[in-house]
Amino acid sequence: MTNPVEITRGTGPVVLGLPHTGTYVPPVIKARLNARGKGLTDTDWHIHSLYDGLLADTTTVRAMFHRYVIDANRDPSGVSLYPGQNTTTLVPLTDFDGRDIWDVPPSEQDISDRRDAFHSPYHTALEAELERVRAIHGTAVLYDCHSIRSRIPFLFDGKLPDMNIGTDGGATCAPDIETIAHEFAASSPYSTVLNGRFQGGWTTRHYGRPSEGIHAIQMELAQSTYLTTEFPPWTYDLKKATRLRRWLTDILDAIQDTALELAP
Repeated sequence: MTNPVEITRGTGPVVLGLPHTGTYVPPVIKARLNARGKGLTDTDWHIHSLYDGLLADTTTVRAMFHRYVIDANRDPSGVSLYPGQNTTTLVPLTDFDGRDIWDVPPSEQDISDRRDAFHSPYHTALEAELERVRAIHGTAVLYDCHSIRSRIPFLFDGKLPDMNIGTDGGATCAPDIETIAHEFAASSPYSTVLNGRFQGGWTTRHYGRPSEGIHAIQMELAQSTYLTTEFPPWTYDLKKATRLRRWLTDILDAIQDTALELAP
């Protein structure tokens, strides 16, 4: 792999962040993963396909590397997103079930090297695209695209709602954007929560500066909404996905229209 980031440029105000859909692991790193780690279970499977073409003239920034290489949605300093709760680290040492994924865990130097080679290029690209579209419209919206298995006892109790919207308690976007996203999601056939277990990762919290015209919102989807089953081979279910895409289109359209109305 020559470029850790894939960018598709549009001129609309919405930028889709795709930090966890990549599956590339450099051979030297893959050799250090154990059998469980090599399964890459904690991938946001097919999220790039699910969102493809939903919003005309949108920009996408996709990390091509896997989160086991380094997690593009974690604070580069290593500070925890959810203090006191189970989560994974900048370079995960376990999977979402709390099980070890390495035969040879990464050293501090490994983490530093991966930060420079993967994490930093992704965020340099993401920041540049947000600034580019803000220059066009006077506003920009980062919509951070995620998915996760609906049942993971290590991370949360019970079954996760289908749509989990995160704005860090309303801090990362204008109230009107948070409200319209939640209203459209709640009007869908899917169960929805605002700022529940997933309140927006480091990306959402880092870039969301509504007073400066940059809004950020995270959507964490339960994988049961668009996969045939939540275990290998992680098959994309076209019928489920087509149904979900209709509602995601409405949400994205509403967010974009609201952002443009708020632009100076």
